[in-house]
Amino acid sequence: MGWLQRLFGMEKPENAEVNPAPQAIAQDSSTDDASTATQSIPPERLGLSGEYDQSGLAKRVALAFDEDPQLDDVNTLWVAQTGSTVVLKGEVPSQEILNQMISVARSVSGTTDVDSNQATIG
Repeated sequence: MGWLQRLFGMEKPENAEVNPAPQAIAQDSSTDDASTATQSIPPERLGLSGEYDQSGLAKRVALAFDEDPQLDDVNTLWVAQTGSTVVLKGEVPSQEILNQMISVARSVSGTTDVDSNQATIG
């Protein structure tokens, strides 16, 4: 079982990307001002396929973990987000694995910080 399946109960969508291009959000069409016709999605709310997703950053980090051949699914660690901060909590087998996870999480667009204070080495 992979990270996406375990954490979010979903298989990887066919068009899923770690750093997808954002889709435009359609606004109220009663205004003629082209500058307000679309609104960009905040990077931390960008879903796996460029759509708006409240947990988008955490899902994209989970996908990045799935795509990294050095990171097996550590079933004692969870990925969450607080705004644009990725939160890693639970237990990891070694400091090296935790360091790799932090590095991968930082590489995902929209991540401004990685909080690993709730992760323990076990």
